[in-house]
Order: sequence, then structure tokens, then C-alpha cells
Amino acid sequence: MDQLNFDIDFEMKDVAAVGRGLLDSIAGITEVPDGAFNIRADGRSIGRAQTKAVEIVTKKDKPGIDIFIKPGTTGEKVYIPVILTEPGLQDLVYNDFYIGEASTVEIIAGCGIHNDGCGESRHDGIHTFHVEKNAHVKYVERHYGEGGGEGTNVMNPTTVVNLGKNAYMEMETTQIKGVDSTERVTRGVLEDGAQLVVNEKIMTHGVQYATTDFVVEMNGDGSSANVVSRSVAKDNSRQQFTADLRGNARCHGHSECDAIIMDNAVVSSLPQITANSVDAELIHEAAIGKIAGEQLEKLMSLGLTEAEAEAKIIDGFLK
Repeated sequence: MDQLNFDIDFEMKDVAAVGRGLLDSIAGITEVPDGAFNIRADGRSIGRAQTKAVEIVTKKDKPGIDIFIKPGTTGEKVYIPVILTEPGLQDLVYNDFYIGEASTVEIIAGCGIHNDGCGESRHDGIHTFHVEKNAHVKYVERHYGEGGGEGTNVMNPTTVVNLGKNAYMEMETTQIKGVDSTERVTRGVLEDGAQLVVNEKIMTHGVQYATTDFVVEMNGDGSSANVVSRSVAKDNSRQQFTADLRGNARCHGHSECDAIIMDNAVVSSLPQITANSVDAELIHEAAIGKIAGEQLEKLMSLGLTEAEAEAKIIDGFLK
């Protein structure tokens, strides 16, 4: 990449060990990324770079950045992770992405919190995508929390997707562990031939609480949306999945909630599909259940303990 460093000089050695661990967990960053990036830590940008095809501009009216991808761009990755290491910090950021016509780009986001305090550490991220016609976007977002304190880790991501004619966007969102409360909101508006693919993976344990709320408006002929959520709920945690697909033209929509429930957890799925056109084809599927006994028995017959067998099944389910 023709990387052009600007604004803030950045070296990984300048980031404390706990921060480096968070960056690795949420974005796979172990050294300075090759290409465009903006790394936000404890409420401010600590490192940034752009390329000839990717421009990153600080917002003037509110916290956050604007990311501009030039038309016809190919082979670019953009990293925009957020980490919080100061206990009790409340962070809010607005990021807007302007994806040029016929471009192809991968955006790696995510948030990691290390909280050793007794209060709430919280990050609210509002990401809005403006994807022009024939552009392709892969968006990867991972959430992770840790820390030895009694405080809570809260993450509330909002993603707004506007897809132009024949645009394509794939979202891969993962909640790894350590997130005590999350409200995940996704809104999509699709024009002719646009495609939105969402793969969500969530694990909760203890008394954690997670909600996901999808609303997709398929306004264009030939548009499609495929929203799939896989989750595991352990201990006394609670999860709620809501998907509202609205077919307003000749389109195809599919939503699926597939969950494993364990211990005293609670999982609910609230599907809604609305056909506002005779040519709309909409499907919803939901399955919630415990790990099958025969699966455990088969793995335990190979020498695994019950806990090891459960972990292996869960790992495979969430892949």
C-alpha cells in the first residue's frame, strides 16, 4: 500500500501491554497495520494513517471520523478499532463511511474494554455506511471485555446501512466474551439489486444481557437480505433476537435465529416479516435448544470430559 502517515505518529510499543492485547483480540493487530487505519483509545485517536485510495477525516461537530473510499478502489483494508483501558470511561463515537462506486474494501472494526474498576465502562458506536452502486464491502466487528474489577463492560453498537444499486455488504459481527450488557441495533435500506448479508455470533454467560435488533427495508427490485444469528447462552444470562424484514418490492428476505441454551439462561426470538409487494419472498427460521446428549456422549467416548465436549461443540457451532 502507498501509506501516508499523518496527524499522529504511531508505534505499537507506545501502547501499553493491556491495550496491545485488546487490539489483537478484536482486530488481529499485533503491529502497525499496512494501509489505512484509525486506532481510538480511551476517547481519543492515538494513531492514524491513510492511503491514496482511503481518506480519514476527523468530524468537527461530534466525536468520530469520516472515511472516504475512492471509486474503483480494490484490495484495501481499513482498521478502525476502539479500546478502553481507563475504568469508568464513557465513550461515544460516530463514524461515517462513504464507499465509492464499484469499489471493494474490507473494514475491520470492533471494541475491546479492560475494566479493573468498580464502575461501568461503556462504548457506544454509531456507524453509518453510504455504499454507492456496484460497490462491495466486508465489515468485520468484534466485541470483547475483560478485567479484574467488579465494574461492568457495556457495548452498544448501532450500524446503519444504505446500499445503492447492485451494492453488496457482508457483516460479520462477533461478541467474544466479557460483555455484560449490549444492545446491538442494525438498520438497512436496499435499492435495486442490493444485497445485505449478516452473520452474527454471540456468547453470554453469568448474568450478561444481549439484545439484537434488525430492521431491513428492501425497497428495490431484486434486492435481498440474509440475516443469520447464532448464539450460546450460559448460566443466568439472557438474550433477545428481533428481526424485522420488510419487502417493499420484488425481493428476497431470510432471517434465522439458531441458539444453544444452557443452565438457567433465557433466549427469545421475535420474528417479523412484512410483504408490502406481491413479489416479495420472505422467510424466517428459529431454533432454540440444548446440546444433544448423543453429541456429548460421542465426544466423551473419545476421551473428552463433559466440559471439554461442551466446549468443542460450542466452538464448532459458533464458527
